Amino acid sequence: MTMMIDTIRSAAPALRGRLLANQSLADLTWFRVGGPAEVLFSPADEEDLALLLGALDPAVPVTVIGLGSNLIVRDGGIPGVTIRLGGKPFGSVAVDGETLRAGTAVPDMRLAKSAAEAGLDGLAFYRGIPGSVGGALRMNAGAHGGETTDVLVEARGVDRSGNLRTFSHAQMGFSYRHCSAPDDVIFTSALYRGRPGDRAEIEAEMDRVTAAREAAQPIRERTGGSTFKNPDGGKAWQLIDAAGCRGLTRGGAQVSEMHCNFLINRDGATAADIEGLGEEVRRRVRDNSGYELHWEIRRIGIDL
Repeated sequence: MTMMIDTIRSAAPALRGRLLANQSLADLTWFRVGGPAEVLFSPADEEDLALLLGALDPAVPVTVIGLGSNLIVRDGGIPGVTIRLGGKPFGSVAVDGETLRAGTAVPDMRLAKSAAEAGLDGLAFYRGIPGSVGGALRMNAGAHGGETTDVLVEARGVDRSGNLRTFSHAQMGFSYRHCSAPDDVIFTSALYRGRPGDRAEIEAEMDRVTAAREAAQPIRERTGGSTFKNPDGGKAWQLIDAAGCRGLTRGGAQVSEMHCNFLINRDGATAADIEGLGEEVRRRVRDNSGYELHWEIRRIGIDL
């Protein structure tokens, strides 16, 4: 493992970020499962990220993780270089009139709070999304009647060759829980536009979003949030419930009894337990209703 770090440092001696070999990722995911990263890199800033990507052998796989809220890291870990953005360069929000520029490590909930404090309406829905801005861009995250596509102006990122790139709203190619920006782009910041509103009313809306989440979702469990996308013409949780999967278990993993489109690490589950349970749910729903559920949670890495 040290050999890869030595190779990276030789190719990019000016690198300022932190490189760690064989670093456990379980504590960085909300499920608290998964194997190690062969190399984990935390860039000092956007230029540092570009330096690494430009110097890295194109054959080395690169994986990006955020807050780990919508993620299963498989038990065999992640080969190559795993990148996790953090710190002030990626974790700040700046307000300018009716726009906000946020680093992609900013939690969605903090983005909503920053908009409310600035008296900007339209971003309160982010209060109900347990992820970061980077993930919201990649999957057009939405909740409670709002989606990222409704408020995004542009996104900035670095591609696999180390080039800085900016994507307009149109170039993001948003659709349901998806964007069409190239997969190799690591987003670093996003520009949002709100609309003038009353701070008290916006904060009251955020309180309603919070109350709705707490009443309907197992947010205090070790979970990954909403597991499957809603298919056309159906709701995932209703299809799962109708297939008799509420409370279903595999190893230490369980389909939440509170909201059955959530999987939880109930008792020392492995990543294989959780993913296997999800696949069993998909099979039962398909057999019961004919609907094909598609994962909303990212599953990365290799099996043991």
